[in-house]
Amino acid sequence: MPPDREAAIGALRRQGRGAGLDLSRRTVTLSDGADLEWDQLIIATGVRPRRLAGGEAKGVHHLRSDRDALALAADIRRHGRLVIVGGGFIGLEVAATARKLGAGVTVLEPQADPMIGRLGPEVAAKLLARHRAEGVDLRLGCAVRALETRADGRTLESVQLAEGGAIETPALLVAIGCTPNVEWLQGSGLALDNGVVCDAFCRAAEGVWAAGDVARWQHLGLGRSLRIEHRTNAAEQAEAVARNVLGAGVAYTPVPFFWTDQYDVKIQLAGVCPPEAERRIEFGDLDGRSFVQTWRVEGRLVGVIAWNAAKALTGFRRELTFDRPVAAAGGSQR
Repeated sequence: MPPDREAAIGALRRQGRGAGLDLSRRTVTLSDGADLEWDQLIIATGVRPRRLAGGEAKGVHHLRSDRDALALAADIRRHGRLVIVGGGFIGLEVAATARKLGAGVTVLEPQADPMIGRLGPEVAAKLLARHRAEGVDLRLGCAVRALETRADGRTLESVQLAEGGAIETPALLVAIGCTPNVEWLQGSGLALDNGVVCDAFCRAAEGVWAAGDVARWQHLGLGRSLRIEHRTNAAEQAEAVARNVLGAGVAYTPVPFFWTDQYDVKIQLAGVCPPEAERRIEFGDLDGRSFVQTWRVEGRLVGVIAWNAAKALTGFRRELTFDRPVAAAGGSQR
């Protein structure tokens, strides 16, 4: 075994990023020009936040690290005002936190119904109503045209709206989703489509696997490809890939699960919420403080949402399984 390859086994390299992949030579080229040979390769390069033009100005924030969160919190406390572009879970979680800190919050979301695909019409409407009741200026169907800076060209001054007009703000959070880090794989021969395209075993090519936010794999139970940006999936998929690298040969068919905490509300979702599913309140009251709503396709449970009802959710989660195909499954996962 060549000395450089022997030294690489079990080693953690903190210098150099992946710059290219050669499937025939079974090498990864790093940004410093070095080549690493591999027998099995796992791609786990994750995602990065999408940005708006002018997004490097002072006062514009993105959330990806603890440092990002601390900088955003400091600006919220300093200015007492925040505009958020994006009405998904990250944007709304930050809106709730900022309101609890006493800040004025405006959320700009280009879609008219941003949460329906994930939560369904009833739960989505209840969550948005709660934000409005808490004083959030929630503007749906409102797109951003540009970010304007002050005369210095470096500090955010206002958000220009596509419909006309502007909102002055010293602090802005851009929460419009993420882009998979796959540019370095262009020309490698791997299929790339909003992530690294994999089969049901999370295999992208012979000896090549993907896991976490960057992986788009075929979920046999749902009959479609998924790419899920949540830490529970990243952990479970990493374990599945490790087992398959060692020869397990088991398809990855998890039950998607995530949660969000906003104000005094914890929303938990297991499974999927296809639009054709029958929705039913199984516990509590949709207009009350807690409830569980189930989603069924041809009588089979495919999804369950709990609103402040973690204990009541447990039994339904046990019933959920996707190790056999779900008829006409739909819904929305990234």
